[in-house]
Amino acid sequence: MFSEGDRATSRGLPINGEPLGPRHRANVGATARARDLGLKGHSKGRKIAASNRRRERAAYQDQGRELARRGDLLHAAGCMLYWAEGSKARNQLQFCNSDPQLVRFFVQFLRQYFDLRDEDIRIACYLFADHIERQREIERFWLESLALPNSSLRRSIVNVYSRHSKKKRVNRLPYGTCRVVVSKTRVTQHIFGSIQEYGGFDRPEWLD
Repeated sequence: MFSEGDRATSRGLPINGEPLGPRHRANVGATARARDLGLKGHSKGRKIAASNRRRERAAYQDQGRELARRGDLLHAAGCMLYWAEGSKARNQLQFCNSDPQLVRFFVQFLRQYFDLRDEDIRIACYLFADHIERQREIERFWLESLALPNSSLRRSIVNVYSRHSKKKRVNRLPYGTCRVVVSKTRVTQHIFGSIQEYGGFDRPEWLD
C-alpha cells in the first residue's frame, strides 16, 4: 500500500506541511508525462497490430479471388458449400452438415487447396438422445469417413429431444451432424475472397 506521503507526492502536493521544491515538482511532472506517453504508445501499438492483421486478411482474400478467376470447378464447389453451410467468423472455419458424402467432399477440398495436415482439422459430433448408445460407433464413423485420426476428435455434444419433437426426430439423422473446424485465418479469408469473386459482390464485414 502507498503511504499518504507517496499519494501526496504523486499528486504534487505538500508532504508533512512542507511544499515541494522545483526539482521534486519537475520529477512528478515527468513521471505523469511518461505514464501518459506509455498509455498512448500502448494504444498506438494495438492500432498498428490491428491494421497489420487486416492487411493480412485482405491479402488472403486477394489470393482467393485470384484462384476463383481460374474457373476451377472443384474449388468453386467447395467455396459455394462453405457460403451455404459455413460459419462466417473471420479467423476460424466451421462447417457443419449431416451428409457424410458432402462433409467428406468438403474436407477433400480443404486438403487439396490448403495443404492441411490431419492435426489442422478438428471435428465434433452433434448427437441426439437416440444416439447415446451408439456414440462411439458414430464418432468412429465420422473419423473413418474423413480419414482422420482419433486426435482430431473433440467432445461430442448430445442434445435431448423436447417433448414436442421427440417422436418426429428419432432416427431422422442416423449419424447426427459433424462439425469441421480449422483455426487458420488464411483458409477462412481465402474462401471469403473466392466467394465474393464467384458471386460478384463485396462483403466488407468478412474482412473487418
